[in-house]
Amino acid sequence: MKRSEIYFSAIQVPVDYLLVVLSAVSVYLLRDFLPEVSDILSPKLYDLSFDAFLELALLTAPLFLVIYALEGLYIIRATRRFWKEAFDVFKATSLGIVVIIIAVFLEREWFSSRFIILAGWILTVVYVVLGRYVIQRIQRRYLVKNGVGMHRVLLIGGNGRVRRFAKLFAKHPELGYRAVDIIESSKASLQRVTEIRTMKGIDEIIVCDPTIPDDEQEKILDYCQIHNISFKYFPTTLQTSRFALRIFNGEPIIEFQNTPLEGWGRVAKRIFDVFASTLLIIVFSPIMLAIAILIKLEDNAGPIIYRNRRIGENGSEFFAYKFRYMQWKYCVSKQNPDFERALAFEKDLIIKHSVRKGPLYKIKDDPRKTRVGAFIEKYSLDELPQFFNVLMGSMSLVGPRPHQKREVEKYREYHRRLLTIKPGITGMAQISGRSDLPFEDEYRLDVYYIENWSLWLDILISFKTVGAMIRRRKN
Repeated sequence: MKRSEIYFSAIQVPVDYLLVVLSAVSVYLLRDFLPEVSDILSPKLYDLSFDAFLELALLTAPLFLVIYALEGLYIIRATRRFWKEAFDVFKATSLGIVVIIIAVFLEREWFSSRFIILAGWILTVVYVVLGRYVIQRIQRRYLVKNGVGMHRVLLIGGNGRVRRFAKLFAKHPELGYRAVDIIESSKASLQRVTEIRTMKGIDEIIVCDPTIPDDEQEKILDYCQIHNISFKYFPTTLQTSRFALRIFNGEPIIEFQNTPLEGWGRVAKRIFDVFASTLLIIVFSPIMLAIAILIKLEDNAGPIIYRNRRIGENGSEFFAYKFRYMQWKYCVSKQNPDFERALAFEKDLIIKHSVRKGPLYKIKDDPRKTRVGAFIEKYSLDELPQFFNVLMGSMSLVGPRPHQKREVEKYREYHRRLLTIKPGITGMAQISGRSDLPFEDEYRLDVYYIENWSLWLDILISFKTVGAMIRRRKN
């Protein structure tokens, strides 16, 4: 840890102590301002005076400091992430409150006020998080202004990752990193690292292109451990954030884990899909009925529901249901008597007007849309019938978007990772840019979802989708 970080760590301890005590005092005063609320939660069985309560708070506050220390909250690195720190404060404070609740349960005569315990928990989290935010802002502003406490980083490699890191550190000094030098992998050696450390200083080494010979890399790692230099390494084959490091026959071994959507995770997701799709079908049934009537009134030539053949889980084909937003004569469906002409027209539009690169296409100002179709497509209302796909099991509420066979045929081999789970009506890409994202960015977001799935993530994406639907979609 750097000297400036030690100073800020030392400052954080008394600040946390004062904020914990302040939260207790605030709750005591708040109880007098909100007597109705506090009496509902817990009547005043034991009416402590303010002086007695303050003495109790002063004696209890060190408990939270001990828990914060055990949770690593006093390692105040300039490069720490605020939201992770805030979550750690929440966890540590919750643990402290649990200890207090257990103590009160064992010795009821000590204290009895559910309101003070509940409100104290909330205010302690808020006060401590705000205090740490202020300290972090002061620390980073001080770092940016004076260059003190910056982590000096040596980047090793010659690939694009090295350039991205160097550009990131230069553009955002508030992150607390400064690239002191860059070494090509072919020129990386212990002698060169030693020279740079002597001339410029090194706090961290990040190996971005691990093609250094093993014996030389081992020497550099030993050197880092001896001189307390952080050593970080990007393995070439590790393309997932889900892995476990184990020991096999006395040797470290990395085990790749594909997705939490295996076993009970798959069962839980299916239960959520059935419940959510049933509820949404009931809620949106009046809107779906109105849309069906409007489509039929504007273009009576074709069906209301357009069955679009898509590729789903494990490469299996299925029909994704959508409200038809195109004139029937232009729909690429074998039910259309003018199918060949419609297909040729679509191919021509893709060549001349597609604004997306990669295997997917998006036609700008598509002339095939009806007036009703343009409206429902802009707000994604055309996809409401896909709730029936979810209920029947061919799709999920959340997941990668299903693509057409001709689009999947243009996938690179690694893109087929998207076909390992059920496609979804919405997903990470839809709440991050909808159809306006480049395909590679969409792929990376969907892979993140596959690797980090949880029911909470599904619920969060579902709520965020509402906001994405309200925002105007670009044509």
